[in-house]
Amino acid sequence: MTEKIVKPNWKIWRFDQMATNVNVRIDNPSESGMEYYIGLEHLDSDSLKIRRWGSPDDVAATKLMFKEGDIIFGRRRAYQRKLGVAEFDGICSAHAMVLRAKPEVVLPEFLPFFMQSDVFMNRAVEISVGSLSPTINWKTMAEQQFMLPPMEEQNRLVSALFSFDNLSNEMSIAHDKLRVSERAAIQFVLGQEHSWRIVKMKNIVKNIEAGKSPKASSLPAKPEQLGVLKVSAVGSTGYNPAENKTLLNPEDFVQDAIVRAGDFLVTRANAQPQGVARTCIVESSPSNLMLSDKTWRINFNEDAPPLDFILAWTKLPIFRSYIEALCSGTEAKNISQNKFLAGPMVDLTKDQREHMSHILKQTNIAKKMLIERNDVVKSMKQRFLQEIFGESFQ
Repeated sequence: MTEKIVKPNWKIWRFDQMATNVNVRIDNPSESGMEYYIGLEHLDSDSLKIRRWGSPDDVAATKLMFKEGDIIFGRRRAYQRKLGVAEFDGICSAHAMVLRAKPEVVLPEFLPFFMQSDVFMNRAVEISVGSLSPTINWKTMAEQQFMLPPMEEQNRLVSALFSFDNLSNEMSIAHDKLRVSERAAIQFVLGQEHSWRIVKMKNIVKNIEAGKSPKASSLPAKPEQLGVLKVSAVGSTGYNPAENKTLLNPEDFVQDAIVRAGDFLVTRANAQPQGVARTCIVESSPSNLMLSDKTWRINFNEDAPPLDFILAWTKLPIFRSYIEALCSGTEAKNISQNKFLAGPMVDLTKDQREHMSHILKQTNIAKKMLIERNDVVKSMKQRFLQEIFGESFQ
């Protein structure tokens, strides 16, 4: 049996001594009087900042109420490492836990950082139950024991951890501003909308390839395993290969559906209209992943505009409003290939193509630099958390 190491002046606590599970259920979200809805799709892995949200009017079924300062923790598929700190009151998915720190044991500012540590996250994954969508039960979570530093040290560590998050948030804000500037530059080159020559998307598309969705576990594939993309692999910030599921039968892997660098991917379905026809360009991807039936790979004609421009176009209001108006489905929203191909596409002049190529080349360099620097900051923060909790009681 592994010896349990307790650091000097640190104490061991059950998780229910550290936090309260706030279980205020809302049966009719649209009548909650709240302005904000947070689903698991609105939480970013390894980020405490909540940057996106929906409306209670857009969801049904029972939800949970949260208050400003509460922690929203994705108890379903905990391996995704999703938790955020609420900066407003609202309601959230019942697949989350709403947690509130007990300040006599742990500082409210310190608890979310502790929950981002491998010590906590690995335990959360271990105690999850269910094969398709492993989920944490509060009763089991409450019994887990963890070691925490004294209040004085918590306070000192919070200052250091906040510095990492502040720097990361600044770069995320800069990235968002860069996207706004890119959109403004594109619209400037295109000129007034009434002067645009609009054709259909099918004019530039050679073909659409759809993947398959064989039986798979909920856990992501290891390097030696084979996996199929989840619809969330095409995320709001681009391609995320970690969003995949391990195939139960390796023989179901389709070689022609392997995800490759340079692929232009589109989601055909999502829980929310905003996620339908979400697009990305794959910069790199492991060779053990295949497309799902909810993800398309689009191949374009040789005379089509540059991929970077097509990507930017699919995020402009003229295209997004077309897609979201046509989404069908009472639960998951989806769009057919025919409807996607009938979508609007602008016909660029030669001069416009040249200007677009120059603009997008420069903004892509800047975006890549910001993403890489942000990744470094997140890695430094994770190493710091490992130094704090790496040898603590587990």
